[in-house]
Amino acid sequence: MKWTGFTGAFLSAAVLIAVAFLTAAFLIDPYDSGRSPLKLGEGVRPQGPRTALASRGRDPRFTGAIFGNSHIQLISPEELHAKTGIPFVSLIAPATQPRETFATIDWFLRHHRTAPPQAIVVGIDNYWCTANPALPNEKPFPFWLLSRSLPDYLGGLMRFDLLEELPRRIGYLTSGKAERARPDGYWDYESGYGVQGYGTNPEIIARLQKPIEAGGGNVDGPFPAATGLEELMKAAPAETALILLRPPVYVTALSKPGTRDAAADAACRKAFADLAARRPRTALVDWRVDRPELRDPKLFFDHSHYRQPIARLVEADIAEAIRKLN
Repeated sequence: MKWTGFTGAFLSAAVLIAVAFLTAAFLIDPYDSGRSPLKLGEGVRPQGPRTALASRGRDPRFTGAIFGNSHIQLISPEELHAKTGIPFVSLIAPATQPRETFATIDWFLRHHRTAPPQAIVVGIDNYWCTANPALPNEKPFPFWLLSRSLPDYLGGLMRFDLLEELPRRIGYLTSGKAERARPDGYWDYESGYGVQGYGTNPEIIARLQKPIEAGGGNVDGPFPAATGLEELMKAAPAETALILLRPPVYVTALSKPGTRDAAADAACRKAFADLAARRPRTALVDWRVDRPELRDPKLFFDHSHYRQPIARLVEADIAEAIRKLN
């Protein structure tokens, strides 16, 4: 009986602690999701883009957004703003695929009903060419943070790492000098690659010269990522421009004509070109084509990560596509 009483008391205490922790986490809103009934400070402390997406994606100041992974990461919100007049936010997260992008776009659209989005830019790399309808993701992603379901969100808050994050959040909210994560989400990866010798190391440059197959492997379809994106964009206002960007790759990652890889790349391109043709105010900006800039190894860190000079050219093409849709 003594053990029974001790166990009951222990379990009751554990439940009370868990409820108190969950209540505190909900009220403090560690990642600025906007779900707390309290009026808290804007933004989040500097952190990875996956958890900062919730705060940035609901910021009403931004009516344009960039989605995707590191293949579109160097596209600058500031540059697009200057070229289009639309205030952009970068909602990229490295190593993400369509499923994560869909969750992020859905979050952005849900939080921009009073300030309708003017433009959405999506990086369409070879991950979007999969035939797998499950659209599996390879890296952890906080789907719970962007979920439409409150129980999912509450379940996600019951995480060990929040024991460390909550004190940081409290410090951010209570300090008048706390550093805020960049609101527009821009993250320039050039310095990180540069210190590793990318762009200058002869061995790394030599690796660029080795051809790779990057067409995605899906010759016959279907293309569920294209179908899913089209369905998701039905929730966007009719006036929202959608730019589908096929990001640049180094020339040795372009498919060789007449190969199965080329057939797969062409089939994937057609799936998104057809989407652009069906949906009003939609354009495909295709940088997966042979052009002089894609033959300069000094402008690439690897087969699919380009440098700032190419990013500026891509931004100009995106801005021109938006201009033509207006």
